[in-house]
Amino acid sequence: MSDDQQQQQLDETDREFLEMAFKLAEEALEGDEVPVGCVFVVDGKEIGRGRNRVNETGDPTRHAEMVAVMEMWKKYGAECEQVLKKSTLYVSLEPCIMCSSAMYQLGIRRMVYGAENPRFGGVRSVGNAEKYRMENNVQIVAGIWSERSIQLLKTFYEKQNPFAPPEKRKAKKPKIEPEVDMNCKK
Repeated sequence: MSDDQQQQQLDETDREFLEMAFKLAEEALEGDEVPVGCVFVVDGKEIGRGRNRVNETGDPTRHAEMVAVMEMWKKYGAECEQVLKKSTLYVSLEPCIMCSSAMYQLGIRRMVYGAENPRFGGVRSVGNAEKYRMENNVQIVAGIWSERSIQLLKTFYEKQNPFAPPEKRKAKKPKIEPEVDMNCKK
């Protein structure tokens, strides 16, 4: 399905909440985080939001979706799962395998996201409901504003990540060809 066809599946409310997710992704980028933001919505009302906070917290699980779910868990307590079953997730990039698996487990109803994530995407790219042995009753609208999502990622990866660990791989030594004396006489 083309980007134009995908965008036709969105109404004004969808566009508004996806825009909010992209604004959160931009905030993440400003904070030297991988630029991903998300918003959870039920009946046209925001119930949770998050952006990547991995570098800020030193916790590799603090992806945008997990940040939002943890905040909602604090807010809704035991009712959180029931609330999430009625929700739509708007996210600036295809959720990773960890986050996608959690969304399937929690039973969210719909996902709307930006670019596909061919290396880590858990919705369609690398993983999917079938691989998680889950019922696939989640409506997925993918590839919305892909170029915008990709540009945010390029901007992040073009600058040096101040939180990246030091390089541990040894530099390869250049191959030195043995010198051959072509003027040898026997």
